[in-house]
Amino acid sequence: MISLKEALKLSADEISALRAELKDKILKTKELGAYVEQLTGEALNVSGEGVPIAIKDNIQVKNWNVTSASKILQGYVAPYDATVIKKLRERGLAPFGRTNMDEFAMGSTTESSFYGKTLNPTDHSRVPGGSSGGSAAAVAANIAVAALGSDTGGSIRQPAAFCGCVGFKPSYGRVSRYGLAAYSSSLDQIGPITRSVEDAAILYDIIAGRDEMDSTSYAGAYESTADKLNADRKLKIAVIKNYIDEASQQVKEALSLSIEKLKSFGHEIVYRDLCSSKYDIATYYIIATAEASANLSRYDGVRYGNRAKALNLKELYANTRGEGFGDEVKRRMLLGTFVLSSGYYDAYYIKAQKARAFIKSEYEEILKDADLIFMPIAPGVAYKFGELSDPLRAYLSDIYTIGVNLAGLPAISVPVAKNKEALNISAQLIGRAYDEQTVLDGGLSLEKIVKG
Repeated sequence: MISLKEALKLSADEISALRAELKDKILKTKELGAYVEQLTGEALNVSGEGVPIAIKDNIQVKNWNVTSASKILQGYVAPYDATVIKKLRERGLAPFGRTNMDEFAMGSTTESSFYGKTLNPTDHSRVPGGSSGGSAAAVAANIAVAALGSDTGGSIRQPAAFCGCVGFKPSYGRVSRYGLAAYSSSLDQIGPITRSVEDAAILYDIIAGRDEMDSTSYAGAYESTADKLNADRKLKIAVIKNYIDEASQQVKEALSLSIEKLKSFGHEIVYRDLCSSKYDIATYYIIATAEASANLSRYDGVRYGNRAKALNLKELYANTRGEGFGDEVKRRMLLGTFVLSSGYYDAYYIKAQKARAFIKSEYEEILKDADLIFMPIAPGVAYKFGELSDPLRAYLSDIYTIGVNLAGLPAISVPVAKNKEALNISAQLIGRAYDEQTVLDGGLSLEKIVKG
């Protein structure tokens, strides 16, 4: 499949041919389920005539049925374009197909989708990761030039790692959230999934920038990154030793080899520890579910999507939500409502906010003395469907990614190895807030070293 960099140089006729080629490939990979249309048999959503970019099903595209992979939003038609979609159009790109996802971005396997699961292109018996599993699978299977996903606790980086792609989560506020269906508003961030670090930088440059429609949008200076990429830049990289020690043996070996290669290339390696990741997990799930319970209260059968039969307003709310939300969404909404309730707010939510400040300070302290932080994306490789049927065990698969969202930092997932079963292993590089350039430079250097 052509790279995004190459696609942006194509003529109008060549772009039309590329779009036709993609449609044909998508039809031939129906079993993968990367696109919602593959799972429903609908005609592929196409909007505009530019370079085709796959769009996660929680980003508004005008006149598309955008559903966040939920039953409750069936029939809803987006009345406007998200800011990132407007930016794509302005630069000669166009939204092309809705990619499958965990319902309302709540999950790490893409199994909780109303439409059915997406398969990992490397091994169809294994999960593609989540919640942006459809976007990562489409890029990895060469049925997308590039894709947009959203990352609340690792939902770009983890599926990119499981599928062998590059996944880039910008600093919180660097990319407008206007038009992104909210899960946890203080954590959500849109970002690119691509086949190379350079393509990630190109797509990031297109969608980034201040937006008056998003009150959390970063107001500071913005500079492009793709034209300044430097794989030969020598950096000081802090390896989080306790996180690597906790990972599976195959992940530990692959990352240790990558560290040695970085050192041989001239990067300075230092070793640091972070506080136990169990605190990240507890903090994340309290804050994220609390915000989700507030954000998802708007889906009541009155304003959006499906409306259940009811005799009164109370019944309408209860029936619509009971029928429309899946089990995982209900579970997180109940937890969020509980931690915000009278008598528990101080005991849980306020403590979680204090813990968040501590976690952020830990990252910042390490980054005072280092350019980047190096750690795993996940404890192991992509696991088989049904292997983590216990929700609490599934939550633990996010242990290395959620701290980045709590701290609002930029991070990138770069493939570094394959195990004996040809399953992908990736490393994560994390930088200072709003220093995307260093993260992308480090990612490009790691990519160059690995490809050797």
